[in-house]
Amino acid sequence: MNKQRKQIIAGNEVSNLYTFNLGGYNQKVLVEGKSKSLPVVICLHGGPGTPIPFSVGCRGLFPEFTDQFIMVYWDQLGCGANNHKIDDSFTIDMFVAMTKDLIAEIKRLFPENDLYIFATSWGSVLSVKVLHEMSNVIKGVVVYGQLVKNLFYNQEVFDALSQTKLSAKKLEAIKNANIDNITTKDLMMVSGAIRKYTNGYDHKKADKPQMGKIIMGLLTSPDYRKKDFIAVMVNGYLKNVSLWKELLHMDLTDALSSITVPYAIIQGDSDIVASTQTVLEATKGSDAITCQVIPNSGHYPSKPAMDAVVAALQNMVKR
Repeated sequence: MNKQRKQIIAGNEVSNLYTFNLGGYNQKVLVEGKSKSLPVVICLHGGPGTPIPFSVGCRGLFPEFTDQFIMVYWDQLGCGANNHKIDDSFTIDMFVAMTKDLIAEIKRLFPENDLYIFATSWGSVLSVKVLHEMSNVIKGVVVYGQLVKNLFYNQEVFDALSQTKLSAKKLEAIKNANIDNITTKDLMMVSGAIRKYTNGYDHKKADKPQMGKIIMGLLTSPDYRKKDFIAVMVNGYLKNVSLWKELLHMDLTDALSSITVPYAIIQGDSDIVASTQTVLEATKGSDAITCQVIPNSGHYPSKPAMDAVVAALQNMVKR
């Protein structure tokens, strides 16, 4: 760990690794901020099972956030520091329950601080569902890559892939996948095609965040062991399909339309994973929801997208 990072950690009044019982499982959560009086931001990462960029191993890595907010970094059960086999008995509601338990624990630690959520992708499903039950506790939500409905297997994806060098045979196999009996092979085929042939995940012209810095930061983290680092990508979600079956049949349109708490959605203009087109249609006319589209950004946030996240959190706190 370098000198600058050590100085950042030493200068934070809040810098603690907790073990909370969330949904019946003991899980590690890092809480970090410059001052005890700052507003709290709970991070709900994507995946399921991909705790990047904000994870338990990020102590001292993001002063641009921790100077302004008390950041709560949680590797959701099944990945990173909380690796655990996620078999097909797991449901979305079980992760919603864990999230509710986390919010309750953080409010116990910081009862007077305003509490916000920052969610990405899969985490946005949790943010919507939790918000409907705890809107009296959550002051606002910022999302990058809001999931709504018809993930992967929809005409927008098929049209995008049909304009690429993907073979007609593979495109037909993707179109014919049975989402009622989805397999990991099916999911890998469609996600791999989007990643390789389109800007849906990672825009080719994106001004990218410094991923090398984040990876090195995790490798040298005081809170991560080698197995935790490996479990950022290869983890307990490897063979799970139960969560994906739910996600592929999910429709959050009505849930989004009934949100009353400030809810800022930031989308990449080329995102067809959490379809920007679908998000704009689903949130049209909402008084509580705002949508900002970032050019040259896909489902993975570009540097300008992360700058927009910081600005959105700042604006929300000022309300």
